[in-house]
Amino acid sequence: MAWQKTIRRAVSVQGVGIHGGEQVALQLRPAPPGTGVIFVRTDLGISIPARAENARDLAYATTLRLRGAEARTVEHLMAALAGTGVTNLFVDLSAAEVPILDGSSLPFVELLRRAGVVDQRASLPELQVRRVLRVGDRERWIELRPASELRVDYRVSYSSPAVGRQRFVGAITPQRFASAIAPARTFGFPEEVPALRRRGLGLGGSLENCVVVDGERILSGELRFRDEFVRHKVLDLIGDLALLEYPVRAEVVAHRAGHALHVAAINDLLTSPEAWELVEPDRLAPFTVRPYELEAAVSAG
Repeated sequence: MAWQKTIRRAVSVQGVGIHGGEQVALQLRPAPPGTGVIFVRTDLGISIPARAENARDLAYATTLRLRGAEARTVEHLMAALAGTGVTNLFVDLSAAEVPILDGSSLPFVELLRRAGVVDQRASLPELQVRRVLRVGDRERWIELRPASELRVDYRVSYSSPAVGRQRFVGAITPQRFASAIAPARTFGFPEEVPALRRRGLGLGGSLENCVVVDGERILSGELRFRDEFVRHKVLDLIGDLALLEYPVRAEVVAHRAGHALHVAAINDLLTSPEAWELVEPDRLAPFTVRPYELEAAVSAG
């Protein structure tokens, strides 16, 4: 049987929000079984459950909004929670945005490890996709297909030669997430900056928390993976899927998607009850790490 999980003790970190540019204090606190993930705006006294119904403003990040309060750029933390199996948590925020830290989920994974992840001896159903669902158009789309575990086939395509076309294919396990997905950082292009600034976004971005790509050049130092860009898109997807509140058994195939399509697919799924069911695992599946195509090619070389 799979169990709900929380952390053993409270932990905290501070940092800048990549879009708002504010300094933010974040604290993670244990929560009882059945709580889910709750963002608490300590400056406003308002709690926001991390659920798909509360997702808003999905162009450059995932924002949760309730009763006029927001928790912005939640996807990297949500991915870390999903990747480590934490299901019940209070997330205290002193301002509107989760700190970006290094632009990946790795600092949050390390924070959770420092806190200690504990089983709560309360069962956790999984969401089994039963039929194919697709959202998007011919250029950008995402599809959910039945599968016995969470598998991802994600493709990106950018005009910049430093990125080009990249693809990730593989099962998502806790070990795979921690080693191959969590370290992948957010990225951007200098030509996007004026439009972001006009919208009041990107005010906290820097070469320390974002991989900046200028044509053939990477301005922010060495990449952590040569396909770090598609891996970060997978990270975003995992964070957005966590808004379902249950682990997902599905193959997710995405082509040039992003937060808006991720959440659209989730909402389409939730409003199609015939396409899924909650199942109770009778045992913990053994953890396995299966190389995806690029890793296999590198190993063979």
